[in-house]
Amino acid sequence: MRILLVEDDASLSSGIRLALKPEHYTVDHLNNGNSALLVLTESEPFDAMILDLGLPGLDGLQIIKAVRRQGSQIPILVLTARDGINDRIAGLDAGADDYLIKPFEVGELKARLRALLRRSQGQLDNHLECRGIRLDPLTLSVSYQNQNIPLSRREFTLLQEFMGHPDRVFTRDTLTSLIYGWDEDVESNAIEVHIHHLRRKLFPEVIRTLRGIGYVMDKTPPGGER
Repeated sequence: MRILLVEDDASLSSGIRLALKPEHYTVDHLNNGNSALLVLTESEPFDAMILDLGLPGLDGLQIIKAVRRQGSQIPILVLTARDGINDRIAGLDAGADDYLIKPFEVGELKARLRALLRRSQGQLDNHLECRGIRLDPLTLSVSYQNQNIPLSRREFTLLQEFMGHPDRVFTRDTLTSLIYGWDEDVESNAIEVHIHHLRRKLFPEVIRTLRGIGYVMDKTPPGGER
């Protein structure tokens, strides 16, 4: 899952990124509102946004209103020191999905983020299931036909994207942007390597290649279920 963190406090943003990395999130960070709106306007593929309200340039409320006017449904978790009820009402009315008052516990941040992502995908609980595969973001575990399957962080993140959006076609560029942050080096064949490993660890038909287009995980594969 790829998260956009918009927070101008360098210490806090560093702590959030450090806390979310072991959860297999790819977190990109910006420290001002103008850059955040530009990135979101350019349709960078993010699964959720963690947004501070008091930002240089555009403030958080302006960003929320702008992305909602554009029709974006990106889940937005607001972080703020503004603890007044009117501030919370204003944020929620503008289009925020949840509020977290500073200071906060990291465990609560993680739980609220999981809940936002779960609701955005129409899930009733944390785990994903498709074609005999079960993925649990809470325990960071994957099983296939009741057998535990060890995956690397990148493999887990890639599989989570496919399982969260079955039948959706992903281009290689989209997958690269979803599982690699801006500050990470990416080999030209990185996606192909990760998909090869997933096929080897699970089964060859788990992800289908559409030549010249991209990749898809079929919810019900042609020819019947395995």
